[in-house]
Amino acid sequence: MPKKSAPGTRKRGTPRIDADRLAAWRAFLELHHRVTVALSEELESEADLPLPWYDVLVQLEEAPDGRRRMQDLADGVLFSPSGLTRLVDRMERAGLVTRTPYPGDRRGAYAVLTDAGRARLKATAGVHLRGVREHFADRLDDADAATLGRILTSMLEPGSGPPS
Repeated sequence: MPKKSAPGTRKRGTPRIDADRLAAWRAFLELHHRVTVALSEELESEADLPLPWYDVLVQLEEAPDGRRRMQDLADGVLFSPSGLTRLVDRMERAGLVTRTPYPGDRRGAYAVLTDAGRARLKATAGVHLRGVREHFADRLDDADAATLGRILTSMLEPGSGPPS
């Protein structure tokens, strides 16, 4: 049976992460958690809307004709397909979205924003955007916002590496 490495050690051939990058990673995770929790709590308490529902409504509002294929929507809101199906089931029962078949694919479907969903998004957007501003945007000056946006966007690119 192979020996297990002690926590905090590295396996042979695994490159180390320097302290600055590891600290940046941990800060990124902590900030994401704190902001997400704050936004979720505010939407729930002030607008009685779960954050994942808000995210689905935004994704559909921004899509052509207010609809997206379920698989594409799952990718957009960072849910598994089965998790999104359950979420859309609940949102459909609440009248915020509907589903329509995807032509040529018996298993595929679109999620479609309803008028009630559009109205709910409009009614709750102020709460969410205020939270984004207070918990994130207002903490950046213009230069930092531009730099952070450029860094994060470049890291989302497939095969991105360190800047040259």
